Amino acid sequence: MATGLLAGKTAIITGAASGLGRATALAFARQGASVVCADIYPSSSYGQATHELITQQGGRSSFIKTDVSNEKSMRALIGNTVAGFGNLDIMINNAGVASEAHSPKPIWDTTEEIFDKTYSINARGVFLGCKYSGLQMLKQAKRDTRQRSGTIINVGSVLGVLGKSGTPAYAAAKGAVVSMTRAAAMDFAPHKIYCNSILPGFTRTPMISSMTDNSKTESHLSQCHPLQRLGEPDEIANAAVFLASHLSDGITGLNMSVDGGLHAQLRL
Repeated sequence: MATGLLAGKTAIITGAASGLGRATALAFARQGASVVCADIYPSSSYGQATHELITQQGGRSSFIKTDVSNEKSMRALIGNTVAGFGNLDIMINNAGVASEAHSPKPIWDTTEEIFDKTYSINARGVFLGCKYSGLQMLKQAKRDTRQRSGTIINVGSVLGVLGKSGTPAYAAAKGAVVSMTRAAAMDFAPHKIYCNSILPGFTRTPMISSMTDNSKTESHLSQCHPLQRLGEPDEIANAAVFLASHLSDGITGLNMSVDGGLHAQLRL
């Protein structure tokens, strides 16, 4: 019998093939959750697919090919999860892109194509994830008002609340996640569905690694954080475990910064 903070729960994690999604999927499995890994492809540069690794380690997991920006794909993800696992307890809207990380440009040089692609995945994808997972969770509403009917966690970014030159599309989409989380939390609260977001700072993922291909760049980014280092994927995953577990039963509508103090500081 599975044990842990999430024992007996079924979780969907979008963007689970790599980065924060992979770390979160593995952390949830360690805490006893059954994990549905949703992504365009089951694996990336890591080699072994996330769901295969979870299964190999004794957990319960499957992969469902998903385009988070596509309504039919997201509805199918929810439906197939419930058909395979019986219910849906936790939805992690993590999938995202950051085209500007490799080629930052001021807003006047940002193409409509980059903006639309970024927004469709980073903001529309979160909207669809909240909408269709929420509809399923409403069907599962608990009679005992002390119990959760479901948990939704959106992965935003500190750039959704802070400014950074060269990232107008990414910042706009992540800003939408911040506001959407608050609004969705108020819609869901009477039904005992919790909705929060996590706002990472610069975290050591393949996305960020492509920006820090030399020690000088990494040193600069590290010094921007009061903790004087980049974040680690497991730190974001641990925050997600907390928000998905009974330890956070008094928390909804929160945009939680997990950013080494980046959001809190004032630089003059």
